[in-house]
Amino acid sequence: MFDPLSTEGNIVACVSSPDEIHSKATRVTVIIPCCNEEAALPELKTVLQRTSDQLGKRWQLHFLFVDDGSTDDTWSVLQELFGEWPVARLVRHLENRGISAAIMTGIEAADSEIVCTIDSDGTYDPRQLESLLPLLTPDVSVVTASPYHPQGAVYHVPGWRLFLSQGVSFLYRRVMRQKMYTYTSCFRVYRRSEVLELDLRERGFIGIVELLWRFQQQGSRIVEAPASLTVRHQGQSKMKILRVAVGHLGMLGRALVERMLK
Repeated sequence: MFDPLSTEGNIVACVSSPDEIHSKATRVTVIIPCCNEEAALPELKTVLQRTSDQLGKRWQLHFLFVDDGSTDDTWSVLQELFGEWPVARLVRHLENRGISAAIMTGIEAADSEIVCTIDSDGTYDPRQLESLLPLLTPDVSVVTASPYHPQGAVYHVPGWRLFLSQGVSFLYRRVMRQKMYTYTSCFRVYRRSEVLELDLRERGFIGIVELLWRFQQQGSRIVEAPASLTVRHQGQSKMKILRVAVGHLGMLGRALVERMLK
């Protein structure tokens, strides 16, 4: 069985220890998986600095970057941009393991109970955490961002990609216990301890759905929050459309069988 929490093959580089911030703000770890994202990182740093400033009075944000076996200069750019940033830590997979494996590596390495995950490509503005974080009340296990929520928004995303994403969410609504607008968003807020108890097997993009499925299986409360999604400005998507489509079919099959048996 795949163990997404295994640190074998990882280099964990705590380049600089975060300074202790004497504040009543709640500590939050924002996990950012990266794979061949050297072009997107400079703009991302600017946005993260603004996010930290905007949310700083209530939330003490720390950023944990997981380089998932990049073959470009992502690792060196991460070190250059964030290596001396007191609220950042860098973790590296020596080989590509998949976005969900990178997320789980980050969650395992986090030192706060509240953890957030967000894409590194700028498709979600992390400042939207200001509206997501308060929704993680004591009875909630997951808050997931939803651009397809009636109050959400999508800007400049290619029509074919929007069609595929919404189509997948439509199919998941037919087989999942909890009906949601969006199942594939990486932009979420979790309780670290609860995620670590889940039996997770998927390494790649399908693992994003598997996380919700596992929480639904055990009756956890999931809150879906409207969010804005935009097209990436730098770099290219790493998603292999055919492979991911086949993976979704397999995930749909697993969910359908589980529903029929119960």
